[in-house]
Amino acid sequence: MESAFIIETIIKILVVLGLFSALAGFGTYVERKVLAFMQRRLGPMHVGPYGILQVLADGIKLFTKEDFIPQGANRIIFMIAPIITAATAFIAMAAIPMFPEFTIGGYTVKPIISDINVGLLFVLGVMATGLYGPLLAGMASGNKWSLLGAARTAIQYLSYEVVTGLSILAPVMIVGSLSLIDFNNYQSGGVSDWLIWKQPVAFILFLIAGFAETNRTPFDLLEHEAEVISGYATEYSGMRWGLFFIGEYANMFTIGFLVSLIFLGGFNDLWFIPGAIAILLKVFFFFFLFLWTRASWPHIRPDQLMWLCWKVLMPIAVINVVITGIVMMF
Repeated sequence: MESAFIIETIIKILVVLGLFSALAGFGTYVERKVLAFMQRRLGPMHVGPYGILQVLADGIKLFTKEDFIPQGANRIIFMIAPIITAATAFIAMAAIPMFPEFTIGGYTVKPIISDINVGLLFVLGVMATGLYGPLLAGMASGNKWSLLGAARTAIQYLSYEVVTGLSILAPVMIVGSLSLIDFNNYQSGGVSDWLIWKQPVAFILFLIAGFAETNRTPFDLLEHEAEVISGYATEYSGMRWGLFFIGEYANMFTIGFLVSLIFLGGFNDLWFIPGAIAILLKVFFFFFLFLWTRASWPHIRPDQLMWLCWKVLMPIAVINVVITGIVMMF
């Protein structure tokens, strides 16, 4: 049994790495198509039917593009930083139950790599550790603009992690567990049991913080594409830049799974829709929401970002926790 467990775990790890790496690449095509549709453009059209092979062309370009290290950079840290970003994004998925249990040849498979009783804390902790990737990248580049981008990255990540943690406290108080499986089981009674109805404020706060944690518009100040430089990633090229990119898209799927599991019934059956398909629909909806927001909202200034975090979102999160505690006492 132990050998079967080890083999099962290795297969799960390989599936997660392969699947979400591929989804990150395909996500770029979907994003470009969705943005083009909303802006009355065509998007990629020339490489393959409807531009579908653009994903392959971009991948070949990343792998074959010259990979250089600036002369004044700290070589070792410069090379490690992108790996940290991609690794933490995938490690965070280890404690996320993505589908219901299923049986193959009499063997029950749990679609989760590591079923730990503090899964939510583990996922948020590992995602927070991802801060070191952009921070070290900017500090090691030997470029003052990269350093400024790294400083802005640290401020944004650390600030919105506070909102993320506070927003999730109220749902944790209700469920009484940090296990994502317990969150899923708590909402097994149907749509009326979804935590979004009991914690709409926590849902909104967590979702807003998720945009900041994943570097998505309007909170994409980590590598602001509207600027001449690219923040902490200014000196990166080729596959090292690609690892930052893969980490960002993997985190988008992670946030989608977390929101679905915590607030929207997880992988429980949704009316006539099986649980596995239901959670995929929810995750893809939130992925689409990230793209929709990018097409609809302008960028904000760093001072506006901090004002929103510390003077609006954090006080609301604290008040929500206090009110939840008072209601549970009575």
